[in-house]
Amino acid sequence: MQLVIVESPAKAKTIEKYLGSDFRVLASYGHVRDLPARDGSVDPDADFAMEWENYADKSKQLKAIADEAKKADRLILATDPDREGEAISWHVQEVLRARKALPKEVERVTFNAITKPAVLHAMQHPRELDTDLIDAYRARRALDYLVGFTLSPVLWRKLPGAKSAGRVQSVALRLIVQREREIEAFRAQEYWSVTAAMEHDGTPFVARLVQWDGKKLDRLSIGNEGDALKAKQAVAEGRFSVQTVDTKPAGRNPPAPFTTSTLQQEASRKLGFSADHTMRIAQGLYEDGAITYMRTDGVQMDGSAISAARLAIANRYDASYVPDKPRQYTAKAKNAQEAHEAIRPTDFAKDRVGGGDHARLYDLIWKRALASQMASARMERTTVELADGTGRNVLRATGQVVLFPGYLALYEEGSDDNQDEDARRLPRMREGDAPAKKGVDAEQHFTQPPPRFSEASLVKRMEELGIGRPSTYASIIKTLKDRMYVRVEKNRFFAEESGRLVTAFLERFFERYVGFDYTAELEEELDDVSGGRAQWQAVLEAFWRDFKPRTAEVMEQKPSEVTAALDLFLADYLFPDKADGSDPRLCPNCGEGKLALRGGKFGAFIACSNYPECKYTRRFAQPGGEGEDTGPEGLGKDPETGLEVERKSGRFGPYIQLGEGKDAKRASIPKDIPELDLEWALKLLSLPRTIGTHPESGEPITASIGRYGPYLAHAGKYARLTSTSDVFETGMNAAVVKLAEAAAGGGRPQRGAQAPLKILGLHPRSEAEIKLMEGRYGAYVTDGTTNATLPKSIEKDALTLEEAAQLIDARAAAAPAKGKKKAPAKKKAPAKKVAAKKKA
Repeated sequence: MQLVIVESPAKAKTIEKYLGSDFRVLASYGHVRDLPARDGSVDPDADFAMEWENYADKSKQLKAIADEAKKADRLILATDPDREGEAISWHVQEVLRARKALPKEVERVTFNAITKPAVLHAMQHPRELDTDLIDAYRARRALDYLVGFTLSPVLWRKLPGAKSAGRVQSVALRLIVQREREIEAFRAQEYWSVTAAMEHDGTPFVARLVQWDGKKLDRLSIGNEGDALKAKQAVAEGRFSVQTVDTKPAGRNPPAPFTTSTLQQEASRKLGFSADHTMRIAQGLYEDGAITYMRTDGVQMDGSAISAARLAIANRYDASYVPDKPRQYTAKAKNAQEAHEAIRPTDFAKDRVGGGDHARLYDLIWKRALASQMASARMERTTVELADGTGRNVLRATGQVVLFPGYLALYEEGSDDNQDEDARRLPRMREGDAPAKKGVDAEQHFTQPPPRFSEASLVKRMEELGIGRPSTYASIIKTLKDRMYVRVEKNRFFAEESGRLVTAFLERFFERYVGFDYTAELEEELDDVSGGRAQWQAVLEAFWRDFKPRTAEVMEQKPSEVTAALDLFLADYLFPDKADGSDPRLCPNCGEGKLALRGGKFGAFIACSNYPECKYTRRFAQPGGEGEDTGPEGLGKDPETGLEVERKSGRFGPYIQLGEGKDAKRASIPKDIPELDLEWALKLLSLPRTIGTHPESGEPITASIGRYGPYLAHAGKYARLTSTSDVFETGMNAAVVKLAEAAAGGGRPQRGAQAPLKILGLHPRSEAEIKLMEGRYGAYVTDGTTNATLPKSIEKDALTLEEAAQLIDARAAAAPAKGKKKAPAKKKAPAKKVAAKKKA
């Protein structure tokens, strides 16, 4: 028997169909072990020896693999054809060796597509594990571990409230923060454009003033309204005729097939997909055998695929759309993944696969790959200049005409700036023609700051700088979001205060290690390890030799010294110049003290130098850090105890406190209280409120406010209330009814009564309303009859109606038929033991 190991069960199921009965295919479900999250997993003093630990949730799968391996004559490692795939194979081999279950014959096979010809061809051409790729994996993993487990403790101790820092994530975050700084430093400049609406032979067009009173104009030449109106009058009074017509042929060649990064960029632009979502959908398409491997830097297609693409083009269009020679593309990347094919369909005859987001992404891949082998587009670009009678005022109109669309008939690449330069249509004109002037406009403009990064432009910029690798971009961006260093609004990245603080700390104390050039050079060294041109321990030694002493040096500094340095570093952001010229550090509360950045138990904040006389604070880089806090606000005294009731701000938001020390009573302030006063504060501090005794059970019914909002409680059962006012106004009759309704709903009203996350629409076949809900085990969709859990490959925010309908249909089809359960088989009674005869 021959045992084949792959990563995913979907891939295992597909491959097993292609192989004979002598093969057994099992999935490792990704990586089976990793460096444990504790100090000492990588030992720099022992030549960077690594201590690996099996994933606890993989024990069952590893046992199944080991049991089959003991019976197998041959082990075939068929994981993905990249560095991570090579690492998974190596890990599986090492685990089996440690368990003494490794067959004598171990071979490695790779295939770029999960199709029968590709799989069978790979089985006939096995090889050994690639030690260079494994060394590159070990170097990268050790490097990330050493940075994370050396730098993060420095952050935690010197920058309270800060989260962990990663090697590449920190550099990507710096890109986003730097763009924020550029936007804040930008000063808009006013400028005006003067245009004339013209018409010739019934075709309208627009001409722009490029020369005024004998002076050539650039974009910013007319800087105020007065000059703009004078220029507008000169154009309105002049009679313009065509002075020159310049026509030039132009061509556009098709883009190369997708690599990992260009797929992420284009899916973001055209489909609105995040990089993480794009890769999950692409993984599914690959495992279904629809596309080739999706983690690649290569741009070339296999010769047979090029021939299939050219045939598909000829069938779809005519011979003029097929170039004379197949197109060849060259990748700029230097790493080992360049050897892989570009991302393409496995069958160009299929122009559609699957449904929902899978179908949309496949359509994009199919069109791009097919267009890459199509003829170039031929265009004609025309520039017309029109002068008035004096020759001192000149208008210019530009446009283009598509003579032959070529690949544009199928696909046009998106752009991040959305500029449609020279794409307007112009009528045919000759020298001396005098088009009719329909109107003149003078329009005010302001220069715009550089745009914030989208996922597409961030991936593009990282690739240009050589930061990270395309296969890691999705996880890098996801990490920045998960740590809440950035937020995304309208598909653009905004740096949060926490992200700015961490970036400032790293730039101030670890400037070299978040440098773009240094990070790119380190990536090249890791690529050299992949290619066998460098030794992995030597790369780690060179890094550790400088990094370790620097972290030790920063660790010796006092937290107050670190905060003081960051106070100066962030001064322009924390204390921007005021319009009236007053001191931006002057305390707005006392008017005497100076503001400065401080560090506290829960993170950074800005405080007055006159503390404790002035208790002004403003949280920075903390949850709910917007706005300022002038210190505890006295609401009055409790008439019963005589203690002061104060409104304060804490780590989790505003709260009320009665008394001081361990005996103090505290209560959070709900958001739906219109205006907090002493009466409301005393009500909140008095909770829980006893409504009365339940007429049936004799147990008390109480009302209170918990983590998930206001609620009723009785004998371990709960019912949700709609507002804070209900806690104090709900009577006995209403409470008994609400508790009964909650019990009838399954005893979990807080879940059963919840509102849907989104109403997606009507099922296209059953016309039942489909809702997206949040359940105990994650998001799911329901049509009122059937519930279907969302698979990990689908993000709930990007879920479409059709995808939801397909999930519900598949779940309904897989449900067992309703009826009586099969009675369990009766156990046989154990045989009676015959008593042994006693010895005489």
